[in-house]
Amino acid sequence: MTLARDHRIDFFRGLALIFIFWDHVPHNPLGQITLRNFGFSDAAEVFVFLAGYAAVLAYGKVLAREGFLIACVKILRRAWVLYVVHIFLLAMLMGIVFFANSHVETRDLVEEMGMHHFISDPQQALIDELLLRFKPNLMDPLPLYIVLLAGLPLVLPLLVRKAWVVVAMSVAVYLTVPLFGWNLAAIKDGVWYFNPVAWQLLFVLGGATAIHAQRPRLPDTRPLMRQPLFMTAALYVVAAGVLTVAWRWPHIHDALVPASLSNLLYPISKTNLSPVRLLHFLALAYVTAKLLPDTGWTQNWLAQQSCRMGRFSLEIFCLGVLLAPLADMVNAMTDDAFAMQIFTALVGAGLMALLGAWLEFNKRLNRLPRTHTHEHIKPRSF
Repeated sequence: MTLARDHRIDFFRGLALIFIFWDHVPHNPLGQITLRNFGFSDAAEVFVFLAGYAAVLAYGKVLAREGFLIACVKILRRAWVLYVVHIFLLAMLMGIVFFANSHVETRDLVEEMGMHHFISDPQQALIDELLLRFKPNLMDPLPLYIVLLAGLPLVLPLLVRKAWVVVAMSVAVYLTVPLFGWNLAAIKDGVWYFNPVAWQLLFVLGGATAIHAQRPRLPDTRPLMRQPLFMTAALYVVAAGVLTVAWRWPHIHDALVPASLSNLLYPISKTNLSPVRLLHFLALAYVTAKLLPDTGWTQNWLAQQSCRMGRFSLEIFCLGVLLAPLADMVNAMTDDAFAMQIFTALVGAGLMALLGAWLEFNKRLNRLPRTHTHEHIKPRSF
């Protein structure tokens, strides 16, 4: 299993992290240009799909080189690291939110962030935190990835050999969600915002795509306009974009969408990864891959900043989680002035890029004493 790095993956992981940060700063003007405003899916789908892609790419090599036992140990060790990071990140986030709340008089940030459970019942909140049941706002993606990564050893050996079998099983599990309503428990008789029983399909599809990308295949030389799958996917992306934009003007939306279609289409569940969300992301990913078939465009300076963030996605994600309430606090203290909202959004993204640059520089420093280095870069699962 060869592991040539696709810098497009790094770029879109980095871009998704910026979008997640912008989407979680209330009233942020730059949040109006993120993926969620132009289709049914958003940065969360990008995040999970590419996490599956990177995980299978990284641990597939370990499986081939060192065997299943070592691959399993390394996967579970990484899942444990992510669990510890989650606990530490939540503690830091609560401290920042309590600090921000003391400086904002017009809003209750603790309540808005879903942290009142910690105030009302701290002992139970700590237990729920350890069991991944207490997940305030911004803290949902990491527990999802912990569960998905911990389950990867169950399917990895079959995935690298017969990916279609694992995808078929994953689809079958996904279909149990509307039938049985399966989900994991959260606090106060709630459930996980990202249902792992549903979202595992996107993770598996990402892994299957990684396997497929490593296998030699003949390119389709037909013009894109003559490729039926591309045209179908492109039309779906455009139609979803038109409908999503029309949500801002209900009378236009109602004129475009008959009541019978609305009843079939809505509600579009993010928790259970509604089929229209899943199909929109897959169509968007396919169209993007076709329109950007090579990686030459990732070599410009701006794209390199996003690629760098994508290579250190765990650290950048954690920083974005901590920056979001701070940006919200500064915006609130200036009565959400437009200029300040733009400033905090750009500064936050800049700090994320700066951290990525520092982490890459630090990684290069650690390599300097070595006399022999490999040309390829080891993929990071998250």
